[in-house]
Amino acid sequence: MRIALFEPCIAGNVGAVLRIGACFDTPVDLIEPMGFAWDDKRVARAGMDYIDHVDVTRHADWDAFLARTTGRVVLFTTKGAARFDEAQFAPDDILLFGSEDAGVPDPVHDRADLRLRIPMKPAMRSLNLSVSAGIALAEALRQTKGYPE
Repeated sequence: MRIALFEPCIAGNVGAVLRIGACFDTPVDLIEPMGFAWDDKRVARAGMDYIDHVDVTRHADWDAFLARTTGRVVLFTTKGAARFDEAQFAPDDILLFGSEDAGVPDPVHDRADLRLRIPMKPAMRSLNLSVSAGIALAEALRQTKGYPE
């Protein structure tokens, strides 16, 4: 299981996702360009001292990411037709999340092997990126019995 962030814009969200990755022993892929410098203090502040405990791979772009990864790409999107809690996850899935301001472009959306949504109250637009990643990862790890001991 991996978490991948497509062109994230907010350093604090990336830091929070890195913390999730560290706590649940889940590698994190960052697909660039990002909307901030990698050494932004907000990444470290949100990730606290957990950042040293997560496997992070940075990819120059979407094509570089695809060239270096294996496993099913599971996109979490508000446009997903299927609910995430009704999907069947596999241990080698890559849970992909789009940028906070634009999601993912159509070619990335179309390339995903599975497109899922987290059900919410209809009047709400979206969840925070790191909250969505935590919810999705928790269900995927539960199904695959992948939680660390």
